[in-house]
This record gives sequence, structure tokens and C-alpha cells, in this order.
Amino acid sequence: MEKKNAWEKYPEGTKRQDVFTFAEEYRKFISSCKTERECAAELYRQAKENGFADLSEKIAQNAKLKAGDRIVANNMGKGLALFVIGEKDIEEGMNILGAHIDSPRMDLKQVPLYEDTEMALLDTHYYGGVKKYQWVTLPLALHGVICKKDGTTVTVNIGEKPEDPVFGVSDLLIHLAGEQMEKKASKVIEGEKGVFVAMPSRKSATGEYRDIAHPINSETRDYVQKIILEKYEEALQEA
Repeated sequence: MEKKNAWEKYPEGTKRQDVFTFAEEYRKFISSCKTERECAAELYRQAKENGFADLSEKIAQNAKLKAGDRIVANNMGKGLALFVIGEKDIEEGMNILGAHIDSPRMDLKQVPLYEDTEMALLDTHYYGGVKKYQWVTLPLALHGVICKKDGTTVTVNIGEKPEDPVFGVSDLLIHLAGEQMEKKASKVIEGEKGVFVAMPSRKSATGEYRDIAHPINSETRDYVQKIILEKYEEALQEA
């Protein structure tokens, strides 16, 4: 049986318009929410608009929950849990729907490698399965949060508006790229040099190694990497 695509399935009318409305809302979401924090903030806003109460506020009020209550828990601005309280006891089980926020990017390390005369050289690392050759000679934006000494935070979003400055990663000029053009895609743009920590991976049919497990946020990755490299240095000294 030949399957119909969405264009054929929904003729002119309200159903087709519903498809366009849904697609436009999704386009706006992925255009404005490019990090875990931005996704969590937008989804938290939508949850509150749709009748979900903040769990921390309920706890502060010493409020009791009842069947039908809608609750949202915000985990440090980077993850959300939404609950609809059921009628049966929780010992009888619960329905769980999970979703993972993943934002391929280059993370800036918190401490500059070098800082002088109002210039800074920052260390970076990749997150989310980055194909390095896709990131050069493109206008990039800076998204994130700066934590100040007084405990307050400043949200940063530079490079999305037409009048904003943009960031870029340079590439070799074509007449200097003879050797580069002979390399495989995974080697065209070389990454960080020296010792690095690779996550568990499996070789694909194309010969590339793909992660089969990785930390779900950059803080966990940094922590795991720090411990492993410390043990590595200790082993070198003992050898």
C-alpha cells in the first residue's frame, strides 16, 4: 500500500494549517534555544503558562499535592521534570516520558589560558559529537552564562541579531591546503593536540569512531576528564 505524505493526507483547510503552525512553533524553538539552559528556560516558561506549579514554591508553602495537580521541578536551570499527579498510589507505578537535550558545540573553559592587555586566550573542548570540518569559516554565536563573584549570573547571547558581531574559526587558504585536501573528513580539521580523554566508542561501517556513551553535560565531562588525567599523571610518575 502506498503511503501518503503529509501534504496529500491533509488537504487545504484547518488540518493543514495546524501542521504549518506546529512546524513554525518548532522552528522558532530550535532557533532561539541552542543550549541546555535556553531550552530549559523556554520549556519552564511554557510549563508555567500551561498550569504547572513550581515544586520549590509548593515545598516552601508546605502545600499538599492532590490528583490532577501539575508540577514542574527546575534542576539548576539545565533540566526539568514535569509531573501530573495521578489518582493511584505511586507504589503501583508511573508513566515516564523522557527527552534528552543535546547541543553540539565548542565549550569555553572557565579559566583563560592566557590573559594580558585586554586580550584572552581561552581553552575549549568539543561537546555533542562535533564534526570539526563543519565549524570553520562560518559565522558563529556565543551563548552561555557568566557567573559573577557576588553569585549573580549574566546571560550571554551574541551573534544572533543582524547587528551583532560574530565569531569564527579560520581555515587554510586554498593555495596552502594541498596536504589538507588529501585527508579524510575526520582529519581535515585537526582538533586539540596532546593527551585527551575519549569516551567509550565503536567503529562504524565507514571507519569512523562514534561515542556509544558520554556525559549528558559539560560539567560532568570536565569532572570525569579531570579525575582520569590526574590518575594518568600519577601513573606516569610511578613508572
